[in-house]
Amino acid sequence: MFLTAKILGFALSGFLSVAAGFDIGLSTKCVVIPKELDMCHKIGYSEMRLPNLMGHTSMGEVILKSTTWQHLAHTDCHPHLRTFLCSLFAPVCLDTFIHPCRSMCVAVRDSCAPVLACHGHPWPHSLDCDRFPADEDMCLASLTKEYKHLHKVLPKPACQACPAVEEFFTHKRVLEVFCANNFAMASGTALIYDEEMTTHKLLWSDPVCDIEVPERLSSSYEQLKCYHLVERCVHVPAREGSEEEILLVHSLEHLEVAKSTQTMNDEELKRVSGNYDAFFFHPNTYRCARLAVGATLQLVDAVMSGKVCNGMALVRPPGHHSQRNAANGFCLFNNVAIAAEYAKLKYGLQRILIVDWDVHHGQGIQYIFEEDPSVLYFSWHRYEHQEFWPSLKESNYDAVGLGKGEGFNINLPWNKVGMGNSDYLAAFFHVLLPMAFEFDPELILVSSGYDSGIGDPEGQMNATPEVFAHLTHFLMQLANGKLCVILEGGYHLKSLSESVCMTVKTLLGDPVPQITGEMAPCLSAIESIQNVRAAHKPYWKWLMYEDTSFLQNLSTSSHLLKKTNTNPSTEHESKMPSNDETVKVERFLELHMKNILFPVPPIKTATTTDAKVSAHLLPVPVHLVKEMDKTEIKALVSGSYADLVKEDKTLLSLGSILAILDKIMKKEVCNGIVESPASSVAVALRHSVRLGFQRVLCIFVGDMQIIPNTEDGKILMIHICEKEQSGKSSSKHYISLNWKEDAEGNDFFSAVLGFILPVAYSYQPNLTVIAVGPNRSLGISEISLLFALLQGLAESRILAMIEDTERNLMQSLAKALVGASAPHFGVYVPPTQEKVNKIKILRDQFQQEWKMLQCSVKDGISRN
Repeated sequence: MFLTAKILGFALSGFLSVAAGFDIGLSTKCVVIPKELDMCHKIGYSEMRLPNLMGHTSMGEVILKSTTWQHLAHTDCHPHLRTFLCSLFAPVCLDTFIHPCRSMCVAVRDSCAPVLACHGHPWPHSLDCDRFPADEDMCLASLTKEYKHLHKVLPKPACQACPAVEEFFTHKRVLEVFCANNFAMASGTALIYDEEMTTHKLLWSDPVCDIEVPERLSSSYEQLKCYHLVERCVHVPAREGSEEEILLVHSLEHLEVAKSTQTMNDEELKRVSGNYDAFFFHPNTYRCARLAVGATLQLVDAVMSGKVCNGMALVRPPGHHSQRNAANGFCLFNNVAIAAEYAKLKYGLQRILIVDWDVHHGQGIQYIFEEDPSVLYFSWHRYEHQEFWPSLKESNYDAVGLGKGEGFNINLPWNKVGMGNSDYLAAFFHVLLPMAFEFDPELILVSSGYDSGIGDPEGQMNATPEVFAHLTHFLMQLANGKLCVILEGGYHLKSLSESVCMTVKTLLGDPVPQITGEMAPCLSAIESIQNVRAAHKPYWKWLMYEDTSFLQNLSTSSHLLKKTNTNPSTEHESKMPSNDETVKVERFLELHMKNILFPVPPIKTATTTDAKVSAHLLPVPVHLVKEMDKTEIKALVSGSYADLVKEDKTLLSLGSILAILDKIMKKEVCNGIVESPASSVAVALRHSVRLGFQRVLCIFVGDMQIIPNTEDGKILMIHICEKEQSGKSSSKHYISLNWKEDAEGNDFFSAVLGFILPVAYSYQPNLTVIAVGPNRSLGISEISLLFALLQGLAESRILAMIEDTERNLMQSLAKALVGASAPHFGVYVPPTQEKVNKIKILRDQFQQEWKMLQCSVKDGISRN
């Protein structure tokens, strides 16, 4: 967000007496406007008064707080915006404080408040125009109240259906142009919900379709309200998708059949519904399906225009099974497929990733895009050797796409029920994420079915709601954060609604809950992962040097022989779970969610007030905390850390480190960043354990002077350096990874996804420390990748420790920690054979200790 909620009031002895002016006397001083105060460049004067009219008492504070407004200042939403802001942040150095006049405030507010509103921010109460002096008093007046010259500073709208830029502007027109053209920085999460989509319902008894109920939508929305998530989202209205938009993927015949059902009676509806596999029509189904399409496209527009960073559309009926000429599996129009075609057409996108984590195969999406290399489609689904619906041969791993689309269709079949969190994470680590980073999508669409979650009568899987938070977090690191989540299936209302909430919380930037369950994928999951990797080896550079082979004799094949013939009388029994089963899962989830949810710390990212890096280098949301008292530090060192503190600079850095760790432990701060020498890392790790952290993951990049003791398992050290340092050999809790950045681009993806992330998730730390020392072998893009992906661990508790010479790195990582912008990871390059072999050797060495490393059966057998 580019406006903080706590913009300081104009407080110098309360609000300054605006009419009488302010007697400077000895209260303020005259200082040169620093170049870092970007918005006040060429403002017409070179010196300012300090403290200023915002109550800032130091230049560091002025610079830090002013950057909050710079995104708005750059929009030129009013010609006098910069004058208005600079009169507050950098008052001209005269004998009296000169305030902006009330008329100037009103003019700026009327033009710029709509820009803030389209990004979900109100006009700040501290800038209430009634507080400013009337024009007859001594103040800076607005030179004109006309907006007719505004067209000179507004670019022409580039998108379809944008309002034309006219000679005279209304405030509404200004709002539309700004929102449509992304002049202000994207922020926030869109939520789209329309109650009318609950009117689509089954009007007769059908044991196949009776689980697709309106409460799927309403209960999810109510749970979002219970968690106070609705009010935090940017509300985007649904609209009906047009016929032209529906025809982007569907035939005219299919559209006409759907339209014709609006006036049918129950018998006619039932007859037409019988023409399709698992679908029912209601007189309002066509209207609801058009709303579902339109809501999905509204979300795409909101994200692609920059109105929001990401968002979720709660829609019914779902879409991923519907085909070009047929409704199928509760789906009438293919919402996500239409969205992909729409985004390609309207925004000229060339690479769209569709992730389908519904428990059913989205064969409709596959059929539409199987020859299209511009859409990478990934689906995991319950398959059971083609025994589970939709029971298609083309749902198996060897269906990789056709023609130019070969390699762009990824099917990961689950051949048994009961898949859990570790199985889903393993699929991301060893299949989806490496492909996604190589593909480098411009937009991600998620066919977000939650029937893959615990308790669902369709999926019969064991994944708990927080896993969807982790999956969402990973996808947010791609496509510059442009992520659209669209509801598909999910038929256990409690499991569905909690999973929806976990997804939205993550989209909003909340810390990700700790994942639960044993971190070891099952044998059947590893088999499926191995076969997918083997099937796609010819098409993907990251698999070029991987040792992959197909498995024919799967551990679950024998289960087919044990199946008895289905009793025809029970084949179509209701899929609704029994009341006992539903209540049992509900009770489990009530307790489970209480155990994993935690209050979000009031401060996301902190550093200390004595940081040598100038305050303006760090993004605005970084909070300053006071360093620990020097007397207290010396007492701690003499009592507990004397053997680790050999240099004065180590001692000097501890005030910052220990203060931030204390704040993280008390859950007052989510994460922190400090300047510190490499020699301080060992102290930080020991102090973390002393504070009560039981599992501390440390990723150290560069030369390490003091290697901490990791034998008790309370610290897991992954040391990344160019050459192995003598004196310490790798063990379960100390792993040395020799890696040198590639001059052509970033090849570190294979190490992070294939080794570091699986080890880290296997360990399940409750604190992550990432330290950068001298002679680092990784570039800023590689280290940014580490930070981005590891934030899903330890409830996002991270301490970053950076050498004081690393100004650019510190600035980049601070932005990643506060979530101010999607990180840039540089140009993807595939790893060399030598580097692939390094990862393989480490995987072979440690996969029995850290089981999330397992991605092929010959690598070892996990739990069954």
